[in-house]
Amino acid sequence: MNIAVVSKKFDLSQDTLRYYERVGMIPPVNRTPSGIRNYTDENCKWVELAKCMRSAGLPVEVMIEYLKLTQQGDETIPARRELLLEQREQLLAQKATIESTLDRLNFKIERYEIAMETGVLSWDREEV
Repeated sequence: MNIAVVSKKFDLSQDTLRYYERVGMIPPVNRTPSGIRNYTDENCKWVELAKCMRSAGLPVEVMIEYLKLTQQGDETIPARRELLLEQREQLLAQKATIESTLDRLNFKIERYEIAMETGVLSWDREEV
């Protein structure tokens, strides 16, 4: 199948299909000697999966990781797991910082709301 047929089949533009291939969301498509993309049923399965994952709102990076893991096999799992654990730790650290900042902001907002009612701005934790 050429790119025009696949584009019509999945209601995607040809540019989108080229993008999927270029960034690694679908495996590289075999080409004819003249350079025309020759999509197989296997390529179409990846296109369908990429379209579904994109319509579900998943980031491109997630699809690329999924494809790499599927193509490279089990030997990459431990290293990928470690990378994900590191990313989780970084996000948890960011989450703690964000929650602390939100707590401080909420406290300040609460103090100003009380000050608007009472005319007194106090930073004591007790109710005014």
